[in-house]
Amino acid sequence: MTNFLPRVFSALSCLSLLALTAYAPHAAAQDFPNKPIRLVVPYPPGGGNDTLGRLVAQRLSVALGQQVYVDNKAGAGGNLGTELVAHAKPDGYTLTLGFVANMAMTPHLGKVNYDPIKDFAPISMVAQGYQILVVNPAFPARTVPELVAMAKAKPGTLNYASGGNGSPLHLVAELFKLSAGVDIQHIPYKGSNPAAAAVLGGETQMVFGGVVSSLPFVKSGKLRALAVTSPKRIEAAPDVPTMVELGYKGVEASSWYGLFAPAGTPPAIIARLNKEMVALGKNPEHRAQLDKQGQEAVYSTPEELAAYVKSESDKWSRVIKTAKIEAE
Repeated sequence: MTNFLPRVFSALSCLSLLALTAYAPHAAAQDFPNKPIRLVVPYPPGGGNDTLGRLVAQRLSVALGQQVYVDNKAGAGGNLGTELVAHAKPDGYTLTLGFVANMAMTPHLGKVNYDPIKDFAPISMVAQGYQILVVNPAFPARTVPELVAMAKAKPGTLNYASGGNGSPLHLVAELFKLSAGVDIQHIPYKGSNPAAAAVLGGETQMVFGGVVSSLPFVKSGKLRALAVTSPKRIEAAPDVPTMVELGYKGVEASSWYGLFAPAGTPPAIIARLNKEMVALGKNPEHRAQLDKQGQEAVYSTPEELAAYVKSESDKWSRVIKTAKIEAE
């Protein structure tokens, strides 16, 4: 009995330790959140990603009863901040606002140190916006079919602006070119604003711009809108047809955002965050605020976001490979 008791106590201690270890993640999830949460925005302050990130952080802070603060980790086109979150501790206290570029485009343009499918736990969609094809008023074509006819009559003579090689505006234009079967030359600029300015000034003939930034110029007559990349016509420009209704299949593209945590984050924490994001997506005040910024508030289940990221990654991979686009 003397030798047996220590072994019994030792075995019981091990079982207790195992039980506590197994319970620890559950307890942490039950207690979540009990400290501030960092929301990494992998782009500089002041841009659209940052504005949306700060709005989400502000509203989540109220919903969760803990501060959610934005940490701008810009660099390498959004790759540095995204990589940071991919390899962060999966405890729910480091999140990122994923953007279509760094979650579905950039990984196909060159080597990145993260896998958008394997390294993240999707939480919910957050917002999306669409592009609008606009031309300089002096451009002869008044419709997309007329533009396509001009491009086919003189291949390589028309040109379009973009915010840079491999940027979303570049890839959307290449998606259109593939669908329409036309050869239009790419003129890259350092950002979407210089690209739009080039079309306004007549340096280039067309650009796929953001709806909210382009419509004021359309309404003032400084630009002409030909089509939008949304699945249906948008309320802000009901007279502008979609690419799909004009017969250009598959030319649907959005600048979408989703909320992600590192892979391995406890399901209970993901569920709690998803619950708050769904409530936020349904909030009329939040939806109205995003509408003013030219974005649509959206939400999803984690599974729906995972499937969407996969489909977007596959789509843009095909465009990049077919058009033979490489990172600069």
